[in-house]
Amino acid sequence: MSGELFDREEFAVPEEAGADAIEPSSGRPRLRVPLRDQMEWQTASLDQLLPAEDEARVVWSAVSELDVGSWLGEIRAVEGHVGRNATAPQLLVALWVYATLRGVASARELERLCENHLAYRWLCGGVSVNHHLLSDFRSRGGEKWDALLTQLVGTLLNAGLVTLERVAQDGMKVRANAGKSSFRRRSSLEKCLEEARQQVAALRKLAEENPAEQQAARERAAEDRQARLEAALQHVEALQAQRDVRAKRSNEPAKEARASATDPEARTMQFSDGGTRPGVNVQFATDTASGIVVGVAVTNAGNDHGQLGPMLEQLAERYGATPDQALVDGGFASHADIEAAHTQHNCQVFSPLKHEKQELAAGRNPYVPKRGDSPIIAQWRERMGTDEARRIYRLRPQTAEWVNAQARNRNLWQMPVRGLAKCRIVAVLYALAHNLWQAVSLRATASSR
Repeated sequence: MSGELFDREEFAVPEEAGADAIEPSSGRPRLRVPLRDQMEWQTASLDQLLPAEDEARVVWSAVSELDVGSWLGEIRAVEGHVGRNATAPQLLVALWVYATLRGVASARELERLCENHLAYRWLCGGVSVNHHLLSDFRSRGGEKWDALLTQLVGTLLNAGLVTLERVAQDGMKVRANAGKSSFRRRSSLEKCLEEARQQVAALRKLAEENPAEQQAARERAAEDRQARLEAALQHVEALQAQRDVRAKRSNEPAKEARASATDPEARTMQFSDGGTRPGVNVQFATDTASGIVVGVAVTNAGNDHGQLGPMLEQLAERYGATPDQALVDGGFASHADIEAAHTQHNCQVFSPLKHEKQELAAGRNPYVPKRGDSPIIAQWRERMGTDEARRIYRLRPQTAEWVNAQARNRNLWQMPVRGLAKCRIVAVLYALAHNLWQAVSLRATASSR
């Protein structure tokens, strides 16, 4: 008996067969195909399924350090008393922050992701959420979202990661949640308002005769539409008054004003692509040294004129201090804003001079004081002519426009909500998500030194 397991002669290929013996025979190929209806047992937790480097873990760790006591104080279900358990505010904040980082702004889409996507399921940890809960938590947060932003930036200020010495501000136009066809003149709005009032009265009468949850929902929707139309009528009257004043100064007839019946505070604006559409103006103020957004504002102004002063006041209210230097483009800096920033906030403004290139091309020096300039404006002109000012001003686009680009990459093209107050919450949420992610990088860099 040989020492081999198999007999070579038994499995030897006959010589007369040659190469033909090893060629594949004709017939149906044998394949491995997926069997998706095959039952199997899996013993793994959500924590084991989610990769260790997933962004959801970073978001949860960062949000867990925030103080959400303002939300906790509103919860009525407490230990020792009856009532259904409330959803943890940390969870809802983390869901919205993570969704914002991934470019998700719809509450319905976030609900679907919490059911089907592993990272969102990991964040939920078995807690069920629906789009009503998610939407209400975001839209009714109000000052609580704003306080989270102040809290986070304040923590970074105390750690020395944010200096607030130099801030760059820029505006970004975002499509409003309203269509062009929703803009109506005063006569049309009055007619729609009368119809809405009649509908509300009819629904209230039906509710008294046949009370039902569905009937109450219809009544709330009708009342909401009536409130929007009343607000639209007030806005169109205010706009018409402004146009009448401008027409009187220019001796030209005033065009009839319009306002949106669905989003009264939205205004028709010209966007960077040259088109006009309903929109809002989102303002971000960013610390140039850290890339942290320190201030957020949302207006319905079609340009950035006059937005520097309110932002400096906001920073003073948030942190008890204002930046030493403010970097803005030419659309912000009127002479009045530059003087107010210096006298009220001791802040130097760095902004390009009007017609600077044309004067240089004509051989004139735009940096010398002009007749009628105040001492502060004269100093601003001279300052902007120095190499040091040009070096500092180069920080504005790489800071402010970078933050705007990050928001665009995270799908901030159209507001998912209506009204300036709710739009501001969305903008603050984008700033909060940006700051949480940027803070991770800043802390990692600081710890490696």
